[in-house]
Amino acid sequence: MTSIVFMGTPQFSVPILESLIEHHYDVLAVVTQPDRKVGRKHVLTAPPVKQAAVKHGVEVLQPEKINHSPEMQRVIDLQPDLIVTAAFGQFLPTKLLEAAKLAAVNVHASLLPKYRGGAPVHYSIINGDQQTGVSIIYMEKKMDAGDMLAQRAIDIEKTDDTGSMFDKLSILGRDLLLETLPSLLDGTNQAVPQDDELVTFSPNISTEEECIDINKTAEQIDNQVRGMRPFPISNMIVDQLVTKIIDVTPLTETTDLKPGQVVRLTKKELVIAAGQGTTFKINQLKPAGKPLMTIVDYLNGHHDLSEGEQLITND
Repeated sequence: MTSIVFMGTPQFSVPILESLIEHHYDVLAVVTQPDRKVGRKHVLTAPPVKQAAVKHGVEVLQPEKINHSPEMQRVIDLQPDLIVTAAFGQFLPTKLLEAAKLAAVNVHASLLPKYRGGAPVHYSIINGDQQTGVSIIYMEKKMDAGDMLAQRAIDIEKTDDTGSMFDKLSILGRDLLLETLPSLLDGTNQAVPQDDELVTFSPNISTEEECIDINKTAEQIDNQVRGMRPFPISNMIVDQLVTKIIDVTPLTETTDLKPGQVVRLTKKELVIAAGQGTTFKINQLKPAGKPLMTIVDYLNGHHDLSEGEQLITND
């Protein structure tokens, strides 16, 4: 039986871990991030992968930093045939990668060499890509740069956000890994080097990138909103307040008004001008210090708004 040390943290990783267990791979241990305080009440919460591992009776290791840690030495001592990672969230030192007797492989949520880094799903939606996918790669010290054992694409629908794509890509990655492991284990897999000339990066989303530029087109704004939902959530300056924007709809109608001005206002609808004469309506939002609300609830508390008003600004 092939022995594996699995390394992952979020819900994306759970179906992949559970499929390895269900298909009778010998998962010796799971390495994941430490428990974190979550929510307004700061409840100490185990990461999803830990919860899955505990359910299946698998040993759990939770280093704050894997390099030079006792947990790293534990993995080395286990001498697994494979190390399999999926959204673990830390760089792995060469000494750890070399602990695997056969290989260390990663399930990466992009069509490599596009979107190496920590936020490939976010960027694929923010940039308006029509497709993304999963790549199974050999791990090496350089980030997401290993040869590709397998790759599979999936369409991004206009209704998708980062949350829904994570769910789809998790299942895609699970299935692709299970299909790929036999050829890896028997030595018949023909891994393909990545084309360095096509490399792009997807670093973790910064606080500055969460803010929407109202001069973008309505479609670009929608892409950003969906690309940052359900986390980290994009925002705009609406009526001089930092406001999280949860859901918008780009419209086909155009306008001569300046970006950020109110194009149309009813009891149930707020249409805003965006860049290049495009327009969009806001469906859900959360002003600073206030609860999440629909646009109807928002408008009920803003009877002083008027068409043509400069409601949204960039500062």
